Amino acid sequence: MGIKNRLVIMSFLQFFVWGAWLITIANYWFGTMQWDGTQFGLVFGTMGIASLFMPTLTGIIADRWVNAEKLYGVLHILYAAVLFYIPQVSTPESFIYIMLLAMCFYMPTIALSNSISYTALKLNNKDLIKDFPPIRVWGTIGFIAAMWITNLTGNKATEYQFYIAGISAIILGVYSFSLPKCKPERLTKENATLMETLGLESFKFFADYKMALFFIFSMFLGGALQLTNAYGDVFLDEFKHFPKYADSFVVEYSTIIMSISQISETLFILAIPFFLKRFGIKQVMLISMLAWVLRFGLFAYGNPTDGLWMIIMSCVVYGMAFDFFNISGSLFVETNTEPKNRSSAQGMFMMMTNGFGAVLGSFTSGWAIDKYFTKSFNNTNELAGFLETEISNPKMLEFIKSQGTSITTDGLLSKDIFMKDWHTIWLAFAIYALIIAIAFAILFKHKHDPKMVEQFTH
Repeated sequence: MGIKNRLVIMSFLQFFVWGAWLITIANYWFGTMQWDGTQFGLVFGTMGIASLFMPTLTGIIADRWVNAEKLYGVLHILYAAVLFYIPQVSTPESFIYIMLLAMCFYMPTIALSNSISYTALKLNNKDLIKDFPPIRVWGTIGFIAAMWITNLTGNKATEYQFYIAGISAIILGVYSFSLPKCKPERLTKENATLMETLGLESFKFFADYKMALFFIFSMFLGGALQLTNAYGDVFLDEFKHFPKYADSFVVEYSTIIMSISQISETLFILAIPFFLKRFGIKQVMLISMLAWVLRFGLFAYGNPTDGLWMIIMSCVVYGMAFDFFNISGSLFVETNTEPKNRSSAQGMFMMMTNGFGAVLGSFTSGWAIDKYFTKSFNNTNELAGFLETEISNPKMLEFIKSQGTSITTDGLLSKDIFMKDWHTIWLAFAIYALIIAIAFAILFKHKHDPKMVEQFTH
C-alpha cells in the first residue's frame, strides 16, 4: 500500500475516534444520565485544559526520546482504555475527571498525526503542500462517518458511543506501529532555558499590541466553537419533547443533520483562496465572526418543520465560520512574525483557540445555561404552554412519566421538570458573537497585502 493511502487510513481513524462521541455526548449526559448543565460545561473544558500542556509535553518526548509513531500508538491505546471505562462512571464529578484523563491522551495525538504525516511524506519525497491537504480531508470524512454510525445504530444517547470510539482507537493504536519510523530529531539546544524547552517563549508575543489583540479575539472565537460542539446535537434531539416535533426526521437523525456542518467545512476550504484574495485577512476573519452570528441566530429560530431550512442553513454557514477564521488567522500569524518565531506563534494561536478559548466557552456556557436559561415547571399548564401542546396530549404525558414525576389531581407535578430554553440560549450566543465582531471591526487594524496572500495561497 502506498504511503499516501496509509496516511489516509491514519487520518480517517484519528478523527473517527473523536467524532463517535464528541457531538453526541450531550445526549448521554442530559438524556441518559440526566445530570445538570453547569457541570456539563466542564466536560468540554477538559479538552481545553488538556490542550494547554499535553501537546507541549508529548512534543518534547517525541523530539528527544521516543519515535513519534510509537508515542502516537501508545496514546491511542491508553485513550481507548479510558473510553472503555467511561460507561462505568456513575457520578458527574467522576465523569469529568475521567474525561480529562481521556483528553490528556487524545488531544496531543492531533499534532502528532500531523508530524507523522509530514515526516512520512518527506521521507518519500512527496510535496507537502500538494499531498497533505487531500490526506487531512479524510480526517473530516472520518469524523462525519463516526457521527453517522453512532446515529444510525441508535447509540447517540448510549454508552456504546464510547465503545465504538474505543475499539477504533485500539485499531488505530496498533496500526500506528506499522507506520514509517519518525525518529527523535533532538534539535533542542543543550543550553536551552526552561521557557524554551516548554515552548513558553511564545507568550512574548503579547508584548505586541496587534498580536495580543489577535490572540485575545482568537480566544473568544475558540469559545464560540465549543458552544456549537457541546450543544448542537442535544438541541436538535430535545425537539422530541415537543409533541408536534417528536416524530420528525430531525429528532431521529439529529447527528446526521449536524454532520452537514462538517461536510460544509470541507467545501468552504476550497473557497478560502478566493475570499482571501478578494477581501483580505481582516475582512475574512470578520466574515467568519458574522457567520457565527448566523450560525447561532438560525438555530434560535429554526425548528424541525417549517423552520428546517434555518437549521440546515445554520449547519452550512458553520463551514464558513470555522474555516475562515482558522485559515485566515493562521495566515495572519504567518505574515506577521519572523521565520524563527512562526512555529511558536502558530502554537500560541492554537493554544488560545483550542486551549484557553475552549475552557472559557465551556465553563461559562455551562454555568450560564444552568443559571439563566433553564426553566423549571411544577404544573401541567405551564409545561404544556412551553411544549406548545394540550395538557391531555399523550406524548406530553409520556414525557412527564419519563422524567420520573407524576401529575396530582390539581394538575401539579410531584417533582419539577427542567427544560432548556434553546431559543434564548442561541440568541444569547448570537449576541455574544455579534459583540465580538463589532469590537474586532473597530479595534483590529490590518492592511490587506494581496502579494502576501498570493504567496500563501499558492
